[in-house]
Amino acid sequence: MAAAAPIWVHGELAPDGSLARISTEVATLARELGAAAKREVVGVIVGSDPTAAASELAGFLPRVLAVTEPQTADHAGATIVGERLAALIEREKPDFLFAGAGPEGRDVSGVVSALTGLGVLVNAVAVRWEDGPVVDMSVFGGKLTTTSRFTGERGIVTLRPNVVTAVPAQSAGTVEQVSVDGPLKLPLVKVVDRIEADDVAAPIEEARIIVAGGRGVGGPDGFGVVEELAQALGGAVGATRAAVDAGWIPYAQQIGQTGKIVKPALYLALGISGAIQHKVGMQTADTIVAVNRDPDAPIAEFADLFVVGDLFEVAPAILAALRARAG
Repeated sequence: MAAAAPIWVHGELAPDGSLARISTEVATLARELGAAAKREVVGVIVGSDPTAAASELAGFLPRVLAVTEPQTADHAGATIVGERLAALIEREKPDFLFAGAGPEGRDVSGVVSALTGLGVLVNAVAVRWEDGPVVDMSVFGGKLTTTSRFTGERGIVTLRPNVVTAVPAQSAGTVEQVSVDGPLKLPLVKVVDRIEADDVAAPIEEARIIVAGGRGVGGPDGFGVVEELAQALGGAVGATRAAVDAGWIPYAQQIGQTGKIVKPALYLALGISGAIQHKVGMQTADTIVAVNRDPDAPIAEFADLFVVGDLFEVAPAILAALRARAG
């Protein structure tokens, strides 16, 4: 009896050529599903120089395929990666492809779906194996969770960031250099300029502590106390969409349905009501502490500790206590 077809993982490259964090999470999930399904799990990296990222992915999976594609160096990568990945899928015939539900993963999955005809289940918040992947998806801004599976025997799943804790494999896997023949057929989009965002603020996706401000901070000056508290705690600054839309803080710090999905050990929410659009971006935090003057604010329903008070009185008091403890 022939072995069941493998599960594949699309490995994303970070701007510096390393493996994107979301891919370590996807790989961890796929490895668990592979064990349950008794199927091989294979990672695939496509890039102008995939060597470093492929080696990192091999720390999570037993086998990684590395495809060198020079065109990704100065062209938008997702279409190129998707086309090469689709060709490799048609050749090797894996049953399932798992990718991150970030900007690149969504684009790559769309290209692969269009070229191969595979269906896509998106924004998974949990996946289990029952003769195939059974996928829980957050929909309608987090108001509902649906459970779906493929009608056929093959498909693509995109996993939301920070819903799986990345865990390396007990032993490192192997990396194989493979090639995909033939010219690229989809239009290429040349990159004419690259603008890096200020990296003064810590990346909120990786922060263990986040102090976030909402409409209740009252304006850009109000974020001063948010930033002070984040610095004192060794954490990052986050914000709601309302604060970002008002121009008080850059979009890079936005948390929620249309921003970043975070999973810190501590999430301190200052002046945040807790609307469902924000909740979906931070509800997986280990501990949520909220400060709000409104005792009926929705965030009170899911915060581990809810303080009814003025954030401009409570936050300075927390700062003073931290400084006193530090001596």
